[in-house]
Amino acid sequence: MNAQINLLDEIIVDNFAGGGGASTGIELAAGRPVTIAVNHDPEAIRMHMTNHPYTEHYQASVWDIDPMTVCRGRPVGLAWFSPDCKHFSRAKGGKPVSKNIRGLAWIVLRWAARVSPRVIILENVPEFVTWGPVRRGKPVKSKAGQTFCKWLLQLRELGYKVEYRKLKSL
Repeated sequence: MNAQINLLDEIIVDNFAGGGGASTGIELAAGRPVTIAVNHDPEAIRMHMTNHPYTEHYQASVWDIDPMTVCRGRPVGLAWFSPDCKHFSRAKGGKPVSKNIRGLAWIVLRWAARVSPRVIILENVPEFVTWGPVRRGKPVKSKAGQTFCKWLLQLRELGYKVEYRKLKSL
């Protein structure tokens, strides 16, 4: 017989925390506050702090945060990621894309390798699955999806069972 997981023993991390909408949803589902929130933008962190006063806040780039340091040995039950999606969305209007912003999802692998969250959720737009190489500010159409597949493979190699789906909100 397997023992029931005590969610109170695990922490919850919201990377790319904005005003706190994702954190609010997570807190409603989990019945307790998000433990850690990370965002580079001072206004976003101020708003998140106002909406989530019991959360530890880090105003820094997700790349400047060491998961092991901020988690302090506590097991991570959920790591939530909402990286910038404007460089994948069909709504971007054909503007050149930034490799730096398109590459933000790689931070998931760092967290997976360093602190092994029990559950990882990455929220993005449906076009995320077309993530591929960029040349001169434009996605290389013949290589669409290659980077996404490489990212998925590396997450699986870290021992994760990966599921993804397109959801349509009403």
